Amino acid sequence: MPAALAHALVVAASSGGSSSSGGGNFLVTPNVGLMIWTLIAFFTTLLILRRFAFPRIAEALDRRRRAIEESIDAAERTRQEADELLAEYRDRLREAREQAEDIVARARRAADRLEDEAKSESKQLREDMMADTRREIEQETRRAIDEIRREVADLTVAATEKVTRKALDDEDHRRLIQEALDEFDFSALAGEVSNGGGGHR
Repeated sequence: MPAALAHALVVAASSGGSSSSGGGNFLVTPNVGLMIWTLIAFFTTLLILRRFAFPRIAEALDRRRRAIEESIDAAERTRQEADELLAEYRDRLREAREQAEDIVARARRAADRLEDEAKSESKQLREDMMADTRREIEQETRRAIDEIRREVADLTVAATEKVTRKALDDEDHRRLIQEALDEFDFSALAGEVSNGGGGHR
């Protein structure tokens, strides 16, 4: 509407100028009236634009500027939140890695401790079994030696009585038994058995 009005004024002024100048070239010989009407049309159009168009344009530009600023602020906030989340993720990842390393270290220490305890218990059990075996061997050896002593004594007495064809008194009985037992080295036998049992350590 303002542009159409300005155009009409310019056309009217141009028509008036042409008629008054008698068909002369207004660019070479400008008409003062035409210039005045042109200025009036220009300033009228400018006023109309400033009154109606420029505020709307400025408002649209301001809305656009605010939208851009809000987008920039939102992008900045998003970037900051992303940085914070990334930092938190890295912290949690580091904590998880430290916890995993601590669990592995404790598991290794527990495994080493159990292995040492198993070795110690196995060694102690083996030593206890060997000690029990040695005690059993020594007991069997003593019983065997005592049995041999009795058999040697009985055989000696029986053989002597058979050869001499007479019964022996208590003194002769003890003397013959002692002499017969002295001929056997029972201590050496006991030592061999004891050494043999100790060789299993």
